[in-house]
Amino acid sequence: MSLADAVDYARKYDLHELAIARDGEIVAEEYGDGWVPERPHALYSGTKSFWGVTALLAHEDGLLDLDETVAATFPAWDVPGKRLVTLRMLLQLTAGIGFGGLGNAVPLYGKALAVELKNAPGTSFTYGGVPLQIFGAVFARKLEARGQTPHRYLQLRLLDPLGVAVGSWRTLSDGTRPLPTGAFLSAREWIKYGLFMARGGFDEALRGSSANPRYGLGWWLGLKGAPEDLFYASGSGGQGMYVVRSERTVAVHFGGKPAYDHAAFVKRLFA
Repeated sequence: MSLADAVDYARKYDLHELAIARDGEIVAEEYGDGWVPERPHALYSGTKSFWGVTALLAHEDGLLDLDETVAATFPAWDVPGKRLVTLRMLLQLTAGIGFGGLGNAVPLYGKALAVELKNAPGTSFTYGGVPLQIFGAVFARKLEARGQTPHRYLQLRLLDPLGVAVGSWRTLSDGTRPLPTGAFLSAREWIKYGLFMARGGFDEALRGSSANPRYGLGWWLGLKGAPEDLFYASGSGGQGMYVVRSERTVAVHFGGKPAYDHAAFVKRLFA
């Protein structure tokens, strides 16, 4: 491991927060541009990394099955094409939904459910936020009897037991919170989730699809020049969390320049 080289690379790209843990302990931290350890940072699409694991927990709790269809909850989807879409496809971004629904364009649940498919379900990978909002609509319906929302379930079932404190969430115009983006955490808080993933379990979230073997349930799988078992969460502008179980290492990077490259950072870290 080359901590100095990795830190030097991150500094060149408007570094905000950097935390690197090995064997469960933080071994390096760096802050720049006025950022401090307690300050929550936007994860952007790094938020997606929570939902595959949350879905697996919901399966354990008997709330859903990843291979059930959206149509089983919303009969309007029981039409050609749409009736084949499963919750797993939504989380793997292989449901056949076109690009969009990112950043400030995240749709409300109703608008997401009204989307038309661009491709046959399961045949292609298309990055976007709409599939996560459709999953959110299904999950919200299943949680109604509990009086919970997807985000409340996430907090109680996953984050609270890990001691992970979310600084804040984005809120949409109807008062709901988006699933594909919107979480704000400090590097020290997000790395707690990475350490949980590093301990093993929830490997189903780390299995790619035939349409894209490099993307699981909200996690990217592998990077050029990195250990083979690396998986990571990625958000706009260079936000990233990297987990390598074989190296007993987790790293969180927050920055402000899109030119920052995940692979370049990781290659230096594990040189």
